[in-house]
Amino acid sequence: MSRGSRGSAKSELPTKPCAVCGRTITWRKKWERDWEGVRYCSDACRRRARSTGATSDDAALERSLEELLDARAASSSVCPSEAARAVAAQQGLDGEAWRDLMEPARAAARRLVVAGRAQITQKGAVVDPDTAKGPVRVRRPR
Repeated sequence: MSRGSRGSAKSELPTKPCAVCGRTITWRKKWERDWEGVRYCSDACRRRARSTGATSDDAALERSLEELLDARAASSSVCPSEAARAVAAQQGLDGEAWRDLMEPARAAARRLVVAGRAQITQKGAVVDPDTAKGPVRVRRPR
């Protein structure tokens, strides 16, 4: 088999989003018997799903992103840090504590993308949320 054919075969494998962070999970041979039961992309996401506080933070961050997007013009975008700051303020957290909510805020944005309610951009261009590194913005789909 040539090297080029491997890349195209992988693109034909089934995928689904992680239930916690929204990253894409690609089918693997070891999951053949239980593909329907695979819900998380990593042990970290599995642990986060089991912790009770995480789900309320996740829902609050999604809600905050939706509210921020609704409050802006249709052509505008928001930074996930705005949602993290808003949720931290609602929870009464002080100072830089909002920074602990940044990765969960990015995960909430990825879940909104999977649901078709948002797009993630960098420098104004829509990017794949699974591979985006660095500063991102969230906007409504256009």
